[in-house]
Amino acid sequence: MPAPGAPSSSLRTIGGTPLVRLSHLVPDGAADVLVKVEGGNPTGSYKDRMALAIIEGAERRGALRPGQRVVEYTGGSTGSALAFVCAVKGYPLSLVSSDAFAPEKLRTMRAFGADVIVLPSEGGRITPALFVRMREAVEEIVKRDGAFWTDQFHNTDALTGYAGLGREILEQTGADGTSVDVFCAAIGTGGMFAGVSTVLREAGLPRAVALEPASSPMLSAGESGPHRVEGIATGIVPPLLAHGPFDEARTVEEQEARRLALPLARREGVFTGTSGALNVAGALRLAREAGAGHTVVTVAPDTGLKYLTGDLYAD
Repeated sequence: MPAPGAPSSSLRTIGGTPLVRLSHLVPDGAADVLVKVEGGNPTGSYKDRMALAIIEGAERRGALRPGQRVVEYTGGSTGSALAFVCAVKGYPLSLVSSDAFAPEKLRTMRAFGADVIVLPSEGGRITPALFVRMREAVEEIVKRDGAFWTDQFHNTDALTGYAGLGREILEQTGADGTSVDVFCAAIGTGGMFAGVSTVLREAGLPRAVALEPASSPMLSAGESGPHRVEGIATGIVPPLLAHGPFDEARTVEEQEARRLALPLARREGVFTGTSGALNVAGALRLAREAGAGHTVVTVAPDTGLKYLTGDLYAD
């Protein structure tokens, strides 16, 4: 949570985001739907929480030396967040990404001074093979430059950053006496889901539901496939989920999420990307099942400003 008064660093402005109750898209007789709106973080996504926790964790352990190069492969939001944190702390940074991801994200990485390697995709689609090639490029940089690899898919420091998000949800729901009945979110690295659900479970959360695109149902059916939902469904069961397992995995049609993005912005004022819209689509479905008197919480991971050059917000 940001400190009161003028922060000593822009890094201290991470967190403290609002929890918004949807009032127009939730049908009569359904549970309340609360959305943690993470677009207000410095680079416009909850990945700022993770990036700071990973870098500061490595500093504390001595795994990251002053002036050492940092490296990661990323769909964009992690890269933007790492570029921001490394810029403030003075670490050189190399990022491996792809043209499958929003150009706004690639430009943000470069704006903070990162070296960005862009690998070609298969027709702009996000596929398991793409992540394999990105990982191989990172391994080459580690070998060549002695870089510190943040390894977002395995680094448990991420859980520390996302636990803060979970504590904020508890504080914000507790302020009006609301209890959380269901938490749902799409799975990328699994760090946010695991970090938040662990905190909520310790406070009595009955149910945690993992979401994924129907075209890549790895968690629910053991199958991966191509899709265009940035930041999630990488074709593996992410190791970090072991630290915060789900009760159930559900699929959401990508087109359902895309159709929801505009009304979510225009009727609720929640401006987010495709994964955020997918989260809300899943939350609305769970709210209809849970019924009145219950509460479903989800997360809008980033701001819609990252997606304006694509077709998500084409009218």
